[in-house]
Amino acid sequence: MIDAFLEYIAVEKKYSALTVRAYSDALQEFIIYSGNDLSRERLSEISEQVIREWLLYLIEEKNNSPRSVQQKLTALHSFYKFLLRIQAVDKDITRKIIAPKADKPLPVFFRPKETESVAYLEQEAYDPVSIRDCLIIEMLFQTGIRRAELIGLQDKDVDTRQKQIRVFGKRRKERLIPIGNKLCRQIERYREVRNIANGTFFVDWKEDGVTTLSQTEVYRIVTERMEEITSLKKHSPHVFRHTFATDMLNNGADIRTIQTLLGHASLAATEVYSHTTFEQIHRAYNHAHPRATNN
Repeated sequence: MIDAFLEYIAVEKKYSALTVRAYSDALQEFIIYSGNDLSRERLSEISEQVIREWLLYLIEEKNNSPRSVQQKLTALHSFYKFLLRIQAVDKDITRKIIAPKADKPLPVFFRPKETESVAYLEQEAYDPVSIRDCLIIEMLFQTGIRRAELIGLQDKDVDTRQKQIRVFGKRRKERLIPIGNKLCRQIERYREVRNIANGTFFVDWKEDGVTTLSQTEVYRIVTERMEEITSLKKHSPHVFRHTFATDMLNNGADIRTIQTLLGHASLAATEVYSHTTFEQIHRAYNHAHPRATNN
């Protein structure tokens, strides 16, 4: 049953490989706890009480965070929706179970002076690897795309004539993102030094040939470069996504436009950035207004 479910979410629902792996791990954890292999013959042995006890076990014994518990319950809920779909069960016993609420941390982002410093990286780039690395950072900053979307870019998706890139996001949902003249020039410069066209836009040069750039390598490139520039403890590729959204909002873009550019299915996911900018305003007010801190 589990193998059929994982194939269903991977092929039909088009969930990412990371999500499929996370769902698989969550279900395996539940199997170990419950002693039930979730086969069709034994599904009737699972009750709401067993699931509630599992969640409590994750929190109290395994010290899982509320967010982690939410994600594992989501995996189990998706599994039961699949079981309903194939008529292996007649009701979803996870439907009424509520996971503990998780506080949503405000996203961190690079400051304007730090992003200005990024522009100087290109001036020091002369070899193919450094030119590629600088382009990766600039593209993340100018487009807000996800790391997986960046390494998934094909040559045909990057159009400097139309000044746009075509991105395939979660569940292969397509969107177009406009790009500026500076980024177009960097793209053409990279294409010149890359000196190979194998369909994939970003490549990695290895001793045994040219390969597609990995997510791990992109993470290393960004963290090592940004470590020289920022004082933030976190400076992963995803911070550029937060920075892109925050800068757009601070400079007058409406929240719906940002939602479209980021590829968020829900507006709620985008609205967290409006909370971030309000926090900035609130801090500035408390610092500057003479009566802000008076009782």
